[in-house]
Amino acid sequence: MFCKKISCEGFRNIDSAEVEFSDGVNVLYGANAQGKTNLLEAICMFSLGKSFRGVKDTEFIGFDKPGTKLSMTFENSMREQQLLMCFSKNHQKRIEQNGVKISRMSEIIGQFRAVLFFPEHLNIIKEGPSMRRNYLDVAISQLRPLYLKSLQRYNHILIQRNKLIKAAQDDRKSFDDTIEFWSYQLSVEAAYITVARLGYLKLCEKQLASCFEEMTGGSEIPTMSYSFAFRGASECCDDKKKLQEAYFSQLMSNHEREIGAQATLWGIHKDDVDIMLNGRSARLFASQGQQRSLSLGLKLSESAISENDSGEKPVLLLDDVFSELDSSRREYLTDRMKKGQVIMTTCGDLDTMKTAAKVIRVENGCFSAV
Repeated sequence: MFCKKISCEGFRNIDSAEVEFSDGVNVLYGANAQGKTNLLEAICMFSLGKSFRGVKDTEFIGFDKPGTKLSMTFENSMREQQLLMCFSKNHQKRIEQNGVKISRMSEIIGQFRAVLFFPEHLNIIKEGPSMRRNYLDVAISQLRPLYLKSLQRYNHILIQRNKLIKAAQDDRKSFDDTIEFWSYQLSVEAAYITVARLGYLKLCEKQLASCFEEMTGGSEIPTMSYSFAFRGASECCDDKKKLQEAYFSQLMSNHEREIGAQATLWGIHKDDVDIMLNGRSARLFASQGQQRSLSLGLKLSESAISENDSGEKPVLLLDDVFSELDSSRREYLTDRMKKGQVIMTTCGDLDTMKTAAKVIRVENGCFSAV
């Protein structure tokens, strides 16, 4: 996978720019708040279908601009591809692949594969369960478009079920008449998502162990396991049908408790991933350096799994992470960057970027090759 160029119009502080990349290491260099991360965000839009900053589609449109236009040219093993995204402040959008209009953003997910690593990812281990669930969901969605659609359906059903629960005290009849329908629909998606997460976690654990073998010489051994929100799911996780039945049974019990809490209390939105280091909880007992090594290992594992799945190494996007890593981890990451395309940002010393094939200076939303 190779991003050849990207064009941006009206995207955050980038008024108009076209940036070409080499197939090796590309460094976006400049002071803070000049547009380096904004360009990575634009590139990542074609991979995730949304901003990694978690903002709405209209929030990245430049000040006093009616809309934004992003276009990318990239190569995969098949051919050169072109992707186009246009967003307007009146919430209209247009998506095209090779000049053909695409009706849904989810249809382009997985076409351009990239793995993003930015400073917040260094907190995957020590932060709450949502960080680890998001790590799994983003990684799997690029490999399996059906997973993303199932996740979207699950979230929609969850919203509807929660609305029903919140209204139950005032309208118990509607609750009693429809709670079975929403619970069944939620259990179907929950079972599919859980099986996909468990399969990915098995691959991830293997890759993470390999990373740590290289980083620590085998002195530190990581393990991973899936933590269910209720015990019944863990007893039948190898059988999707039984898993669905377990979810449905749990969702149809303890309705009074859910009404009291005003929310759905069981499901994949409550699950977590337990990460251990030498048999102890990494979140509770690992040092900050060990937690950062695990976070780095997870992102590199994501890259390796994607490559094994498609036969192509995904583009690695690094947002100022070198400044957050110590010398040994920087050296390890630099060694892993020798193959495939890397697009990274830095405001530090360029002398440390000896592997760079291309350096691009960034200043006030403008980009120029050095």
